[in-house]
Amino acid sequence: MLRIEPTGAILGATVVGIDLSRPIADADFGRILRALGHHGVLRFPDQRLDIGDVKRFSELFGEIQGNPIRAADRTQAYPEVGILSNIRENGAYIGSPDAGQDWHTDMSYRETMGFVNVLYGIRIPRRDGKPLGGTEFSNMHAAYDALPEAIKTRLDGMTATHNFEKFWEHMRQHKASGRPAMTDEQRRRRPPVVHPVFLTHPITGRKTLYCNEGYAVRINELSQSESDAMLDLLFRHQLEMRFRYTHDWNENDLLIWDHLGTIHRAIADYGADEIRLMRRCQVMATKVFDAAFLRPALEAAAG
Repeated sequence: MLRIEPTGAILGATVVGIDLSRPIADADFGRILRALGHHGVLRFPDQRLDIGDVKRFSELFGEIQGNPIRAADRTQAYPEVGILSNIRENGAYIGSPDAGQDWHTDMSYRETMGFVNVLYGIRIPRRDGKPLGGTEFSNMHAAYDALPEAIKTRLDGMTATHNFEKFWEHMRQHKASGRPAMTDEQRRRRPPVVHPVFLTHPITGRKTLYCNEGYAVRINELSQSESDAMLDLLFRHQLEMRFRYTHDWNENDLLIWDHLGTIHRAIADYGADEIRLMRRCQVMATKVFDAAFLRPALEAAAG
């Protein structure tokens, strides 16, 4: 029987009593969806999943993005499922070795924003028995709630521009990433987009701070100097330790987290010889804002 066990921290719960390689009952999916909104980060331990299982589970939540800057390789059986790894074969990495190594919200740079990430741990780096390569999160429900009322009032109804190239260049210039500069074609594939600074979460009905340092470049209704100052304030505020939670990985953990209510970063505290291998699906918000999807799921959980 499915059980949801909260961590007791500002974010996170463990979901037990379910095998994600098998079909999921409507009531169980509804409970997972509701828990995702309220806990932000869900861990499913001890899952034995192949690549098709990861894809099928991810698709329950919406459309999978695939590679963010390249067209899908349709010669692959599952081109939507990415690989995060520092493993090299024939002189090249088999997947992305440096994904997400600073604070951001995946796919806020898309017109259809991201809903969830699904990450499945296959090989976890360890040192002296301690797992490395954790994932740290910050709670954007709590960050919004804790903003001064004057800022909530001032920014209500305002929008921010999000640009994929901001994070890409940050990784190149400040994180010693070996990734090349984006091409003009890649920029055309990922033009800047605009989203509300404050978002009403479709599951919880509460406001969240939807403005992350990884991709947000400008609050559009403010002057440039006012925008720079406000973004600096928001970015510092959302990283206060009272909002933060770290997941320490184990092999066969499947982790799913909510982009609408959290920001996150990958912790790069492992060396080249400490192997990390994960499968990832980035799922867009193509379903969760649709009442025809959300209402029956939450009603099944309640009933």
